[in-house]
Amino acid sequence: MKKNLIENFLYARENMILLAKGTVGVDGKTTLADKATGRPIFIGDGAIPQIERFASKYSANRITIGTFHTVISDMVSKADKPTGNHFCFMCNEKAWAIVQRVLGEYLSTRKTDGAYLWSKQGEGKYIKVGATFDAYEWGGNTISFKVDRTLSREYQDPYFLCIDLTTGKTSTQPPIQMFSLKGKDYIFNEVLGVGGRSGGESGVVSSPVAGGLMTIWGYAGIAVFNPYKSFILKAKEY
Repeated sequence: MKKNLIENFLYARENMILLAKGTVGVDGKTTLADKATGRPIFIGDGAIPQIERFASKYSANRITIGTFHTVISDMVSKADKPTGNHFCFMCNEKAWAIVQRVLGEYLSTRKTDGAYLWSKQGEGKYIKVGATFDAYEWGGNTISFKVDRTLSREYQDPYFLCIDLTTGKTSTQPPIQMFSLKGKDYIFNEVLGVGGRSGGESGVVSSPVAGGLMTIWGYAGIAVFNPYKSFILKAKEY
């Protein structure tokens, strides 16, 4: 039960800090309040809403290796130096499938050693064919690909979000950082009823009900320190 609770909490938090729409208006006041108490509820923008305001955007009918070259060139133009940069593509599952197709076709046309694409390490006399691609280097710069199912739930078409992670290697200031109140990023509480955890224990309880309750809560917000160094790529193919 606790394992499921933790997974649900982390899933909800990831969705919130990635996709949340802020509730603070232009006057600095919140547009959302608790109906029972009238207490204002402040929610900051998630990472994607922050990035979308400043990112370069491109929509392609069909993605090719040249599309990735276009993205890299645009990202390099915003980077501090022309080479040695590391750009990360967060993508949904449909976009991840496109990455495998594009890089697989690229590698197969380069007349490379066949060991990249097949192996005799399979069971018995079988041959294992295929490869998984998670990075691509061009012009002294590297892009890596990370698939995130949260983006699959939000975007039905192939979706790529590219951010510059170069400064995270050379500076104490990360490109993206989560913030919380001190000691309140993850708080686990348990209410024990009659019988305790096992249902047959004696001792102090918090409820006259023969049952219990577990809850996890916490505060979290996210900041993209340079959303200008980003790129959003969408595709119409599957």
